[in-house]
Amino acid sequence: MLSFIFFVIFLIPICFLSKSWWLNQSFMFLLMFLFMIGLPNFFNFSGISYVFGYDYLGFGLIILSIWICALMIMASESIYYYGYFNSFFIIIILMLMLMLICTFSSMTVFSFYLFFEGSLIPTLFLILGWGYQPERLQAGMYLLFYTLMASLPLLVGIMYMNKYMGTLVFYLVENFIGVNWLFYFSMIMSFLVKMPMYLVHLWLPSAHVEAPISGSMILAGVLLKLGGYGLLRLMSILVSVGWKLNYIWIVISLVGGILVSLMCLRQIDLKSLIAYSSVAHMGMVISGLMTMLYWGYCGSYTLMIGHGLCSSGLFCLANISYERLSSRSLLINKGLMNFMPSMSMWWFLLCSCNMAAPPSLNLVGEISLLNSLVGWSWMSMLMLMLLSFFSAAYTLYLFSYSQHGMLYSGLFCCSLGYVREFLLLFLHWFPLNLLILCSDMMVIWM
Repeated sequence: MLSFIFFVIFLIPICFLSKSWWLNQSFMFLLMFLFMIGLPNFFNFSGISYVFGYDYLGFGLIILSIWICALMIMASESIYYYGYFNSFFIIIILMLMLMLICTFSSMTVFSFYLFFEGSLIPTLFLILGWGYQPERLQAGMYLLFYTLMASLPLLVGIMYMNKYMGTLVFYLVENFIGVNWLFYFSMIMSFLVKMPMYLVHLWLPSAHVEAPISGSMILAGVLLKLGGYGLLRLMSILVSVGWKLNYIWIVISLVGGILVSLMCLRQIDLKSLIAYSSVAHMGMVISGLMTMLYWGYCGSYTLMIGHGLCSSGLFCLANISYERLSSRSLLINKGLMNFMPSMSMWWFLLCSCNMAAPPSLNLVGEISLLNSLVGWSWMSMLMLMLLSFFSAAYTLYLFSYSQHGMLYSGLFCCSLGYVREFLLLFLHWFPLNLLILCSDMMVIWM
């Protein structure tokens, strides 16, 4: 595992070369294919070196991190074109990728916490340095204080666990017996804020709206998955209290998902709509995970990877329109089928994936989550029906309102996409629909 980490570290000096933008991206793709060769063939940690190693759970998320980081460079071509501190931008992306790889390959709880919090700093730099409006300072503070405030109890919980167990290796702390409700809340809150769960989600839409396209892609694609990964890793320790208290999070997430879906139906900002839809999807992930059933664990992992690719692709589409029209408002971004006919197919494909239409990976995840929640309580069927219906409703609203209707009168010409943009969208959509062929890998990782 250290070889991959050093690979990323040694990419940093390349950033100072004059024409290193696409070279770095090529090396990222190379890193990903080298890492894919080392698929773990058994259910223990592979590639162990010091406190780093990966198993099935970390493997998929590490690949997702490298893939999204490579696509971030492709999506942010305007930074390279205008020479807007492009070397520093690549360094920030590499630092973020390094933090994410270290997070998903940590074998001890403390090193996981360290890199989990460390990923916040490059993200903050992305929002503050390359964001659009002056409100990005407020959005950055929201992001910082929401996540840090909830993370301090987690550090205390880790120290408490270390005192009683004498070790913090994931596989050795699973039989920890000193679990009480205070320890349970301190361990779980940080991950729920990071997901984010409804009621502690206010940092997410503001961060998305103010972030540049690269910031939105990494936030939606990978950073929301850190919370889910933490819950998947640590829920085995919290089983004794979890089976009594988990219903709280399930109820909040399901009701919150419906309320957020209704909020999506009245958004007029493209990015804001896609950001709120992420909250609704993560609500399903949290509720499925909290049932502590096998279906729920597998479904939440699958939906996290599917949502990472799909949501990131939708943000790319919103940015492509923003670069042409200089606005994200649906009042101006309408009739795009006349303005950018070549993009309408991509809007349709990614919107259909967003509402879990076959053959997307989101469908596999949602079927597993529906199974787990109905198996946990048949009363959840009502909530799940509404959630699925509104999910389709706001996605169709996004597609039909942006593509159909009269073209905005301030536009006088037709605009085609670049090959770079088509390739970017294809690299989001293709793995999302190809991975359903190996969905057994997603469902047997335990």
